Amino acid sequence: MELHILEHSLKVASIAKEGIQICTHGLIKLAFLPSKTRCKFFSLTETPEDYTIIVDEEGFKELPESEHLSVAEATWLALNVVSGGGSATNSQPIGVTKIAKSVIAPLADHNISVFMLSTYQTDFILVRERDLPMVMHTLSSEFTLLRVINGETVAANSLGVTNGFVKPKLVPRPIIHPLSSPSNMFCVTSLDPDTLPSVATLLMDVMFYSGGMKEPGASSEDSGHIRFFSFSLIEGYISLVMDEQTTPRFPNNVLFTSASGELWKMVRIGGQPLGFDECGIVAQISEPLATADIPAYYISTFKFDHALVSDGLQLYTLSVSRKHPECDWSFEDQ
Repeated sequence: MELHILEHSLKVASIAKEGIQICTHGLIKLAFLPSKTRCKFFSLTETPEDYTIIVDEEGFKELPESEHLSVAEATWLALNVVSGGGSATNSQPIGVTKIAKSVIAPLADHNISVFMLSTYQTDFILVRERDLPMVMHTLSSEFTLLRVINGETVAANSLGVTNGFVKPKLVPRPIIHPLSSPSNMFCVTSLDPDTLPSVATLLMDVMFYSGGMKEPGASSEDSGHIRFFSFSLIEGYISLVMDEQTTPRFPNNVLFTSASGELWKMVRIGGQPLGFDECGIVAQISEPLATADIPAYYISTFKFDHALVSDGLQLYTLSVSRKHPECDWSFEDQ
């Protein structure tokens, strides 16, 4: 398999709910008027706590300075696993459960923090730019390493990694974060960019106005539902994650959905905001899922992580507890 190191230099930021009005103009431009910017990588995810933005350097220029905008210190690079050639966004998705053992777990074992973004088309593994030499050293035996430069895919150079590189000791990865599950079910879908103008008003309402202004922690339809919506526009491909109550608002035949109308159950990771420097958070979920062969999407946000699983929480919980019986898991519906 090939590991593509994409050319985007990415920023990860959080916009407080009470500050979204300040950033709305720039976000609308990034989401709906891409021809007016040079942005190639943009993702916006709303959770009950805040809005998480993942955006390249050109797109970041569209966001105003504000006390409501918090930016992670590091610059991030996106990695994409490609099976049998192809590009990051038009190849057959590998799936987070399929890359757990070959990418996510080895990076966690070498104390390399990752930030995950699954989309309808593929999975992106974000690593800090300063960690790239160690990333390449860790994964070079399993993957053909390629780098995208000015749109062209070329062999990645050594980035200073030589034969004298000292192999780091593997680090323990205790599983410590509690899990919870909201009651709403979610759909992972997409739409043709040519149809975006026809649903732009609806999408803007969903993204910014249909509940986004509620106070963090305020109850919605019932106490078990959470506010979660994700929109990504990456290299011309659109990905959407929304709950089953939002999906019917869209016109028929606009969204790309499976014939079975498959819905996904969410697992939220973290009892309190997670740290960017911590390693093994994604691995604690993806490894048991991979072992149980349970398909999953995984979306990291500024404060918490979110896994979407298709085979139900009973099987998921059993697979985790059997693999790690010594761990004290806190798992409950919200």
